[in-house]
Amino acid sequence: MSEDLENTLILTLDTGPVTIKLRPDLAPNHVARIKELAREGFYDGIVFHRVIPGFMAQGGDPQGQGFGGSGKKIKAEFNKEPHVRGICSMARSQNPDSADSQFFIVFDEARFLDNQYTVWGQVTEGMENVDALPKGEPPRAPGKIVTMKVAADI
Repeated sequence: MSEDLENTLILTLDTGPVTIKLRPDLAPNHVARIKELAREGFYDGIVFHRVIPGFMAQGGDPQGQGFGGSGKKIKAEFNKEPHVRGICSMARSQNPDSADSQFFIVFDEARFLDNQYTVWGQVTEGMENVDALPKGEPPRAPGKIVTMKVAADI
C-alpha cells in the first residue's frame, strides 16, 4: 500500500521526527485546516506547552501559553475513533466548536475523551520522540515543533 503523501504530516520535533497519518475520513475540515496552517509555516517553532506523563502532549499555541491560536475556529467533527496511544486530537475550550490550532497527542489510553474532542490523525512513526518531550504544565524548557510539513510538499 503506497503512502498518501497529501495526508501525511512530518513533524520535526527537537527530540526527533514524527510521522502522522491524517484522517480526512474522520475530520475533513480539521485536516484541511491543519494542512493549511502547516503549509503557511504556522506551527514552525511552536512549543508543547502542556505535557502530562501518561496522558498527552499539547501544543499549537503561537504564544506558547495555551490560550492562543490562529484566530479561525473550526466546527466540531466529533467521531467514534478512540483516544488511544498516538492519536492526534484537537484541543478546545468548553465550546465544542472552539477548536483552532491547538492539538494534542495521546501518550496512553484516554477513552474518557472519546466523542468530545475531534480526532484528526494518528502517529505512525516516531512516537518515542513525542514520549521524549519535556514534561510539565508548562515544561521549564518546552520541547518544540521545529517544522511541520505535509509530506507531499517535501
